[in-house]
Amino acid sequence: MESAPDFYTARALLEWQIELGATEAIGDAPVDRYALADVSPAKARAAAAVHEPIVIPAVDPVAEAREMARAAGSLEQLKVAMSDYDHCDLKKGARNLVFCDGVAGSRVMLIGEAPGREEDLQGKPFVGRAGQLLDRMLWAIGLSRAESVYITNVLPWRPPQNRDPRPDEIAMLLPFLQRHVELAKPDVLVLMGNISCDAVLGRRGITRLRGQWTEAWGKPVLPMFHPAYLLRQAGEKKKAWADLLELNAWLGESH
Repeated sequence: MESAPDFYTARALLEWQIELGATEAIGDAPVDRYALADVSPAKARAAAAVHEPIVIPAVDPVAEAREMARAAGSLEQLKVAMSDYDHCDLKKGARNLVFCDGVAGSRVMLIGEAPGREEDLQGKPFVGRAGQLLDRMLWAIGLSRAESVYITNVLPWRPPQNRDPRPDEIAMLLPFLQRHVELAKPDVLVLMGNISCDAVLGRRGITRLRGQWTEAWGKPVLPMFHPAYLLRQAGEKKKAWADLLELNAWLGESH
């Protein structure tokens, strides 16, 4: 049991601290501030730096897309990988992942730009008015998505208000598109519109590029007008027909 003087002394010290403004205790053991070693500002900054949080580098969305695409060994696995890819904000506003339509393994693979409203609703590329025109164009040279054509887009998710895809969106999804071509194994690629040419060829200017054979990813490539453009510019359908005949001739010669 504590002696009376010690008790009263401790109480007096506590009352004195309250008068000085102390409102709460911050530790169970007393600390003699006068006994602390003098710490220079430089040492204090060095000590604080030791306890700074470790900053984890941001993920490179293109590198991650490349890794995920490379790991896909089939079209189904690629579709799952694209569905799991979370770095493209377009995914947040889209209703469906628009992956493909037609017959995998067909000689002809069409690459469009991005889904529109109807494509987003149905989860398939080229199903609106532009898709209906495309079907008629293919039928005119004996092709169809039901038997002899495979179709995909540069982007699998619809951009808001059908705006053009941004360069960063194309860049992060391009590894998936290239892997898509590798897995589908077509004989020829048909690029429909400026965005497709920009993504695959790194060039724009469809009025200059259309109908001119080139090569990408080890495949012969034929750029063509997008059917949506032909709906707005009906006078250009004559050029599109010439391009279709060029494609048909190539298929006949390389059969």
